[in-house]
Amino acid sequence: MIKLSKLTDYAIVVMSEMARQTGTVHTVTQMAERTGVPAPTVAKLMKSLTPAGLMTSHRGAAGGYALARPAEAITIADIVVALDGPIALTACVEGAGEECGVENLCPMRGGWEKINRAIRSALEQVTLADMMGPVWTPPAREPAKALASGNA
Repeated sequence: MIKLSKLTDYAIVVMSEMARQTGTVHTVTQMAERTGVPAPTVAKLMKSLTPAGLMTSHRGAAGGYALARPAEAITIADIVVALDGPIALTACVEGAGEECGVENLCPMRGGWEKINRAIRSALEQVTLADMMGPVWTPPAREPAKALASGNA
């Protein structure tokens, strides 16, 4: 299963909430209260996202954190890379940083790179702003209609 880490998921939640109030400096406590993400996790996220250039840190009495760029300029790939490292499905793809013991013999060698590029490209095309769109809710079901003849 391909799965994002909980930290990446939480980062998207926290950053989306921050983006709803652009130009505002947010404290860890505020973000924990507004998102339900535990404060120690929010603090860890802010400390990881700041050196990655996704957050700015503001010191002082009115200090906290703000998005470094507008939500439209932050991709999901940016967030994944900042928290989880390079997007690499297997050890043999570019940027994996791992060695594969059978890479020279593997018939799948080029195939995985195609898949990895497609996933990376998809994550690069979705922005934080895209993730903030209206929440999809399934259409309401119509109540079951009683049969006109009364036979059920």
